[in-house]
Amino acid sequence: MNGAQALMKTLVDAGIEACFTNPGTSEMHFVAALDSEPKMRAVLALFEGVATGAADGYARMADKPAATLLHLGCGLGNGLANLHNARKGKVPVVNIVGDHATTHTQYDAQLQSDIETVARNVSPGFVRTSQSTAALCQDAMDAITAARGLPGQVATLILPADVSWGEGGVPCPPPPAPMPPAADDATVERIAQAVRSGKKTALLLGGQALREPSLLAAARIAAHCGVQLLAEVFPTRMERGAGLPSVERIAYLAEMAGVQLAPIEHLILVDAKAPVSFFAYPGKKSYLVPDTCTVHPLCAPDQDARASLDKLVQALGAAQAQPMLQAPQRPGRPRGALTAPKACKAVGHLLPENAILIDEAITSGLMLNVMTQGAPRHDLITLTGGAIGQGLPNAVGAAIACPQRPVIALIGDGTAMYTIQALWTLAREQLNVTAIIFNNASYSVLNVELERVGAEEAGPKAKSQLDLHGPVLNFAQLAQGMGVHAVRTDEAEGFCKALEYALAHPGPHLIEAVVPESLSGAKRKVLPWLLRSLPNLPQPVARALKKKIAP
Repeated sequence: MNGAQALMKTLVDAGIEACFTNPGTSEMHFVAALDSEPKMRAVLALFEGVATGAADGYARMADKPAATLLHLGCGLGNGLANLHNARKGKVPVVNIVGDHATTHTQYDAQLQSDIETVARNVSPGFVRTSQSTAALCQDAMDAITAARGLPGQVATLILPADVSWGEGGVPCPPPPAPMPPAADDATVERIAQAVRSGKKTALLLGGQALREPSLLAAARIAAHCGVQLLAEVFPTRMERGAGLPSVERIAYLAEMAGVQLAPIEHLILVDAKAPVSFFAYPGKKSYLVPDTCTVHPLCAPDQDARASLDKLVQALGAAQAQPMLQAPQRPGRPRGALTAPKACKAVGHLLPENAILIDEAITSGLMLNVMTQGAPRHDLITLTGGAIGQGLPNAVGAAIACPQRPVIALIGDGTAMYTIQALWTLAREQLNVTAIIFNNASYSVLNVELERVGAEEAGPKAKSQLDLHGPVLNFAQLAQGMGVHAVRTDEAEGFCKALEYALAHPGPHLIEAVVPESLSGAKRKVLPWLLRSLPNLPQPVARALKKKIAP
């Protein structure tokens, strides 16, 4: 075997069976080796950000890493945004980046760059340049071990061309499965005492704690002890819907998150971090936990969340408690002129059993959570790192990881253009994905932020930077040009018919929802004033306003 062939077998034997690629000359021996391993599925992306985002979506749903194949430092740089999202979501990815042959680097050719420095931003735990064919497979195994551990991480293996083409490669056997520990007894007892104190207590769930077994354990504690259940604002993967515990997500807007957290005196972190605001704002706190609240980490990301919650259940005597589960319910069928809330209502009305729901709708998805909470069981994937352009690539990876499950991705128009090339991969692979793109011709969330940060009154030049008119994008035509069946509509009934058709006919579909901005005009002007007033309002009034704006 040459190095590339041995590497391919090492990857597959370790359970890595999907590779999302955008290769160049330095990776040609790896590309050729794809045919030596029938278990490896190779998926071509036309942009590196699609490849990295697809690997992220695959791992979230498959619970194991995929590989990427990227071309030198420039290719890695093009994929950094979605690797950032994977890092923030603690998602395992084995990132393979080709490099010039070791004998060629001395000449500083046009594409030569410091790949390790580029990689460390998204792979702080593992970056390695393999120095020889003999060492390559052990290097790969170390990368796989790092990616698969808890917390999951992006592990970057840099593969020089001569290491890839060199002869004498020897595959390595797969590493043992990770065995993360649970929270220690002293921590569990200390937190049990806080729960028994009678003070207002909440469990903040993140990461692995948002899967069914952990959710049920947390819900038993809630039923037995009156504890509130909260979820991090942007979950990596959250199981939800009818028959599962209902969990309230922390709001994106810091002022609304403050309303949710204000009454809490004990906040227990389960594979989650204490809430902070996404950005700094003049005169406002970045750390959102109230000064009167004590934070208790139950388990860190490198510990077993389910086992830790089970220990807390036993310590509290809650094993026989009946968890409160979400009753089945669906919103009615929307009618009339299409708006973003009506589109979310239609998704809740029609969502099929066992769907994968990807939310990168930004402001257009404000009502998605409430409209789907009682829908049939589904998985929710969200924008973990805040770097837009994740949703369509995530849909590619999720559909390959779970080919029998329908994938519905709700995407904003601005974010769609970051990785629009994903539509071509959807068509090429004939994936069962329905992409819903909200076209409001605006970076709506940035218009809101312009008001919130206290910037000076925006003039025409400033406003033009946040506006997508002139020309207005036509996503249906873009999708058709890349081989995806597409419909454009501004009517609720037309949207429902398009979604029904897409769900009845497996394969890639795009529905372009032409809608007005969810937060515009008077709403956008009033919102900053309303947010500033929330801390001074009585808590019941503040909670009611929060629920009205972002339920």
